[in-house]
Amino acid sequence: QVQFVESGGGLVQPGGSLRLSCAASGSIDIIYDMGWFRQAPGKQRELVAAISGSGRRNYADSVKGRFTVSRDNTKNTVYLQINSLKPEDTAIYYCYLDRGDLRYWGQGTQVTVSS
Repeated sequence: QVQFVESGGGLVQPGGSLRLSCAASGSIDIIYDMGWFRQAPGKQRELVAAISGSGRRNYADSVKGRFTVSRDNTKNTVYLQINSLKPEDTAIYYCYLDRGDLRYWGQGTQVTVSS
């Protein structure tokens, strides 16, 4: 099993920044992709950013230039730096980790953008 500790969410004004962290522990031997999805109320969960074991990054078009995903393989931790936040970024952000053919999910952290 894999366990996660997510942190960094909160309430922020439009234009503000947040840094999300997700530390994984447990039965981790080879990690492929890690990254972040988000789910807004009434909407489907969508991929926000992904980073491969080699460091290759992919982003949703809606966040390119504002979000940066990174990882520390020594700590099994993935980060999401979120800048220039918009109200439409309000959602629960879930980290994930791919181990072989399995995907494991974090518990989610709420990000609310409001003035």
